[in-house]
Amino acid sequence: MPRGRSTFNKRQKEHTRQQKQRDKAERRTQRKQDKPESAEVDLMDELRQAAEAQAALFQMASDRAEPEGSDKKPTG
Repeated sequence: MPRGRSTFNKRQKEHTRQQKQRDKAERRTQRKQDKPESAEVDLMDELRQAAEAQAALFQMASDRAEPEGSDKKPTG
């Protein structure tokens, strides 16, 4: 039983669509595998830098507060 030209074209088109879908899924999984390593390191670096900056700010604030607090004499 011979198949018509449109049936052949439909089969080819569907085959191409499925192949593109597989390729896209493969690229997606590849990106997921590659991304966490570099992103995780960058994120940890950013968090560490932010923590250091915040600690420096708290240190400066406590340094400023100590002389004022030590000048006061206890009332009693």
